[in-house]
Amino acid sequence: MASWLFIAAIFAAANAQSNRNDGPRFLSRGHSFRTVVGDTLLLPCQVQNLGSLVLLWRRGPAVLTAASLMVTRDERFRLVDGYNLQITDVGPQDAGDYVCQISDRVARDQVHTVEVLVPPSVRPSPESRHAAARRGGAAVLECRASGNPVPTVTWHKLNDTSTRLGEGPQLQLSRLERQHSGRYACTVDNGVGPAIVTEFQLQVLFPPEITVERSWVHTGEGFRAELLCTVLADPPSEVLWYQNSFPLSASERVTMSVRGNNHTLLIANVQPEDFGNYTCVADNSLGRARQHVEVSGRPGPARFTSPPLARAPTSYTLAFAVDSYPPLDELRLLYRQLAINESFQQPGRWHDVVIPAPEPTGSLTHRVSHELKGLEPGAVYEAIVQAKNRYGWNEVSDIFQFHTLGGAHSVHANELSPMFSSASQIRLTFSLLVCSLYAFG
Repeated sequence: MASWLFIAAIFAAANAQSNRNDGPRFLSRGHSFRTVVGDTLLLPCQVQNLGSLVLLWRRGPAVLTAASLMVTRDERFRLVDGYNLQITDVGPQDAGDYVCQISDRVARDQVHTVEVLVPPSVRPSPESRHAAARRGGAAVLECRASGNPVPTVTWHKLNDTSTRLGEGPQLQLSRLERQHSGRYACTVDNGVGPAIVTEFQLQVLFPPEITVERSWVHTGEGFRAELLCTVLADPPSEVLWYQNSFPLSASERVTMSVRGNNHTLLIANVQPEDFGNYTCVADNSLGRARQHVEVSGRPGPARFTSPPLARAPTSYTLAFAVDSYPPLDELRLLYRQLAINESFQQPGRWHDVVIPAPEPTGSLTHRVSHELKGLEPGAVYEAIVQAKNRYGWNEVSDIFQFHTLGGAHSVHANELSPMFSSASQIRLTFSLLVCSLYAFG
């Protein structure tokens, strides 16, 4: 029995001597860590056979710990379960290499690499997130992004998120037009935490632009007249109304109202002195614009209501409607035949017809029909109409074309449709024609 104990002691001494000869060694391995700002990170360092040697944690030239002693004053660092280094509330400054080192002659060490992931952040320019530029000019919006990994920056307009306007820190807009005004946004994302969306307001400055609902307003004594002009301007404009170059003021019968971009002038119980030319004038710091509206008691332009195809080869019933508050006093019709072939249209002579005024019905719309006889079969004709009441003659109507039965027109009757022309030059030509007929008639 004693011999066995002796042999065991020899083996134990030999084993201890073997361990002493082996020296200290690392049980853990160096590793690369990726962590997010604010997290807690544990860097392992497990050593066997350290003996009386001292274990150090270093970061670059700085010593963080020596054995169990905390050298660094940063309270976020501490040793856990031996020599494992714990870092709480990790910040971007904590990125880098951490060395767990055995202080012997060999200076064996173990290295951990720490990468700190930083959610994106943005510095907008302009800082107010509001940019203004004149029409035709340029504007630059900027999102200076930072984070780890490096964030991507994309741009879009808020009312059109499906269209990407560009990528990168800057959005450059040139040759600005009114429609470029609006809200823009940059989206900054690096996959760490939620993406950041920063909005900007772009204001494109331009002088006033005016459109009128109608340049000619038909009314009558005792009725009302409503004039509407739409004004677009930035900065907002001041809008004034004038009658025959004299500024208008609100009164019991005249009211002015604004709803959004729409400016309305309402005249109640129209009197003879209310007829005339009105002007909508808009001013801002960049310029002035104006549009004119005529308020008249003259009849409105004739509207043709008859079909384009006659029911007979040599006659046609022309029907039209005219709006007029007072009764109509006189109507004049001009019509002529068009000789048409494949290469040209050769108009014929104008026929001037005075049509009796319809009997007053108390209605605003006066409906008139007149039968034209002695026409050519299978021919194309065109007509214009003008009406008069006690305030004067209206504008000449659009040109209306119709077809008599016979020839190819009868075969393709279902395909025919009214033909009009409202070009201002043609209207002017026929207005001069009517004036000349009156002069020599």
